[in-house]
Amino acid sequence: MIRVLVVDDSAFMRNMITKFLTSNHQIAVAGTARNGEEALRKIEELRPDVVTLDIEMPVMDGKETLKRIMAKESLPVIMVSSLTQRGAEITIECLEIGAIDFVAKPSGSISVDLYKVREELIEKVLTAGRTKLKARPAPALKPKPEAHQEVVAESVIRPARSGSAKQLVCIGTSTGGPKALQRVLPKLPKTLKAPVFVVQHMPAGFTASLANRLNHLSEVTVKEAENGERAQDGCVYIAPGGKNMAVHLEQGELVISLDDRDTVSRHKPSVDYLFNSLAPLKSFDKIAVIMTGMGSDGTEGVKSLLQHSGGTVIAESAESCVVFGMPKAVINNGLANEIKHVDEIAAAIMTYMKKERA
Repeated sequence: MIRVLVVDDSAFMRNMITKFLTSNHQIAVAGTARNGEEALRKIEELRPDVVTLDIEMPVMDGKETLKRIMAKESLPVIMVSSLTQRGAEITIECLEIGAIDFVAKPSGSISVDLYKVREELIEKVLTAGRTKLKARPAPALKPKPEAHQEVVAESVIRPARSGSAKQLVCIGTSTGGPKALQRVLPKLPKTLKAPVFVVQHMPAGFTASLANRLNHLSEVTVKEAENGERAQDGCVYIAPGGKNMAVHLEQGELVISLDDRDTVSRHKPSVDYLFNSLAPLKSFDKIAVIMTGMGSDGTEGVKSLLQHSGGTVIAESAESCVVFGMPKAVINNGLANEIKHVDEIAAAIMTYMKKERA
């Protein structure tokens, strides 16, 4: 049983969230709190497995409360955010501080239509409850060579190297992704001779804030992708929340297209959707990276990449993943060339860039 503390200044919202969560037999609400100060006391008293934490509260807001929680213990926290620009910016900051994930209120601080995110909230609480967080970011681990041999299946497809081909990098991630991207993208040099395409599972209204934050921290340019724009080397394009991103070739240039079609994986944006669009581009060598996240979005896309035109596949290791779902699916299907701690992924990308250019 996963025991949850629900923190929100609105009695209506506390009751709604409690009702939704307790409808699942695997979840029990251990208690509720009206503000951050009360939440900190209840955490000490009740020792919950997961906390749902409203951002906008009197006395002590969600961001300050989260800082205090993270300073004392490794407790999975899910932020409950309003769909405003300021709410999005604070949410991204909270993910950096250590929140495992977030749920967006559909219509403001008191959302009578919260039922729209009921299943999402339940799913994220279940995932958080099964997650063992580390109190501090782990140092980069260097697995022994024989350990790699035990994990990487023998059927792994080796990259096709064309030598003179142009290159591109594509990254897929979900739960824990914003913080993982912060540990990868700032390590890429501004002289990167390839565009980077990123799918981070996130709803509409939040990816622009994520891109702005990452751009501030990085040498490469990071931006939310726009429909019809031409991709440039040294630029990272993040798929907008609620939209699928595809890339096609037009007069020798890579052009981004966005749409809101539903996908088999149910994610929007979808990693599979992006990777499938890149698969036919035989004149480009591809470095595909699958990082932390629940589920298996990206596995079918990686298969398509390798079957159509080859490529190099880097999967994040279990040691650094918040949720070892998406990378595990790629590894178990024998698709990973490299398994790397998140702090080693940027260096691995650059190593393959050098190999391809040599």
